[in-house]
Amino acid sequence: MPAITVDDILTLPRIPSPDPVVMKERPVRSVTSAPAALEGEGFPVRRAFAGVALSDLDPFIHMDQMGEVEYAPGEPKGTPWHPHRGFETVTYMIDGVFDHQDSNGGGGRITNGDTQWMTAGAGILHIESPPEFLVASGGLFHGVQLWVNLPRANKWNPPRYQDIRGREATLLTTEDGGALVRVIAGEVAGHKGPGSTFTPITYLHASLSPGARLALPWPADFNALAYVLAGQGSAGAAGRPVGTGQLAVFGPGDFLSLAASPRQDSHIPYMEVLVLGGLPIREPVVHYGPFVMNSKDEIIQALEDYQAGRLGRIPAASMPHRHPGDADLGSEVR
Repeated sequence: MPAITVDDILTLPRIPSPDPVVMKERPVRSVTSAPAALEGEGFPVRRAFAGVALSDLDPFIHMDQMGEVEYAPGEPKGTPWHPHRGFETVTYMIDGVFDHQDSNGGGGRITNGDTQWMTAGAGILHIESPPEFLVASGGLFHGVQLWVNLPRANKWNPPRYQDIRGREATLLTTEDGGALVRVIAGEVAGHKGPGSTFTPITYLHASLSPGARLALPWPADFNALAYVLAGQGSAGAAGRPVGTGQLAVFGPGDFLSLAASPRQDSHIPYMEVLVLGGLPIREPVVHYGPFVMNSKDEIIQALEDYQAGRLGRIPAASMPHRHPGDADLGSEVR
């Protein structure tokens, strides 16, 4: 970390400091710790949203921090082919390399700072895996996968795929240059990220220098969450302590704040935080495995459609897609 760097942070657009006289700071309602688990073929994850009510997460459903793990040769793992319906998967790669392929023709390879945004919609099959050269060599693997719910009106949309390069993310800083903010989707202080969404959301990665404070204007009708990928610090005006693997849920207001502790662990130079929020959909949610629908009957239909092959078929050939202009990522990480 960080997944995206800049030669001179002071050349970036600044996020103006919110005026607490006319704007209300969001209080921290809760802090939860993510339990560890294994996903796919056995790669380690932290379940970032475990123990948090769906009403506080809406429009988000699920988020895994994948890694951070240093694989030995032969150890890197992925997922087998599997189905989805009714939501979007957003995979943000911080360190390492991951390949994606789906039954709708989407696919790509992501590395440091890239994002794969897959809208499952009416139904899709996909697979996520490390490339063969990484399996052979081993290496660092660290990323995040977020599940974004779709409104009832969009659950049956045709699947789509967005390939967002790290260099396309919008980079911002605070007035004193103490934090680097990478906007993947949504808008911060009038600056938009490249991700296209059905439900209005904001999704960003912030790197805070030791002792730095980040105050972000936030839409009053959005919820607000902050997940600490690494480091130690605090959230909100009351200085609620938060650290690696913890999620802060904010209450209502016009802006939120985070602060990095003046001293971090020697191997963690910055406090790394994902900040996300969106306009709640406020519709019934029935979540079963890889399906997120509005009713039990729709879940049963999804299972039947999957078993009947109506969610797509596994392509005969599995070849990773190269984004135009990309260098050979294999040679970069060997």
